[in-house]
Amino acid sequence: MFNKKTRSLFMIPYVMWMLLFVVFPILLIVYYSFRDIDGNFTFANYKIFFSSTYVLMTLYSFWYAFLITLICLVISYPLAFAINKSKHKELLLLLIILPTWINILLKTYAFLGLFGEYGTINSFLEYIGIGTQSLLFNSFSFVFVSSYIFLPFMLLPIYNSVVGINRNLIEASYDLGADFKTTFRKIIFPLSINGVKTGIQVTFIPALSLFMITRLIAGNKIINLGTAIEEHFLVTQNWGLGSTIAVFLTVVMGIIMIVTNTKDKVSIGGRK
Repeated sequence: MFNKKTRSLFMIPYVMWMLLFVVFPILLIVYYSFRDIDGNFTFANYKIFFSSTYVLMTLYSFWYAFLITLICLVISYPLAFAINKSKHKELLLLLIILPTWINILLKTYAFLGLFGEYGTINSFLEYIGIGTQSLLFNSFSFVFVSSYIFLPFMLLPIYNSVVGINRNLIEASYDLGADFKTTFRKIIFPLSINGVKTGIQVTFIPALSLFMITRLIAGNKIINLGTAIEEHFLVTQNWGLGSTIAVFLTVVMGIIMIVTNTKDKVSIGGRK
């Protein structure tokens, strides 16, 4: 439809966008990662980052990101199949997508009202005789709220893969004598693995650098890499160290995207 010259012309806005809002910011944080507070060239930021304090913070960040991703995956995978078999799948999908239209800050403040000392949940617990519980500013509330927010982003890619599974393959597997476990391992899971990988990408990567939910829901009880970046850029004004952490996160995110890279070829029963 379009010749090569026209296609190249259409690529210009895309290339400009990538250069201005992806490549240039990454180069900028790499540049600042080698600068101290006074603007002098230094490797001290990387030395500080790989000290025991930040290594422990990094491990905590990975642990919470893994936990959030795992919870979302465990809930989303069977839920995707349940929605696919439902007669009201469009309505169920709409109910799942609707919360993503609401600003994340508003949803976080809504949980402050729900989990607060005089919030809805504590009022209910007091009504049934359990009494008021400390639901905010702990690991439970942070993981719960984060999992709720990221759940649609895990569910939708998996559902998209589940919808594309040919039902005849599953029925043929049962007709040939395979049980559910074998069918799941040889047919269902390989055909839905691309959705799982995409869901892990869009959940684990942003969960690594959470800072707003961490501040509002967990208070100062949880300090991860996202809150450390915010602290260095907005409070201590140590842009060099904040950029160093951002460079590390960028590299990690790139590795995760490579490892979980989805391909069109799907392996079934160990064959491609």
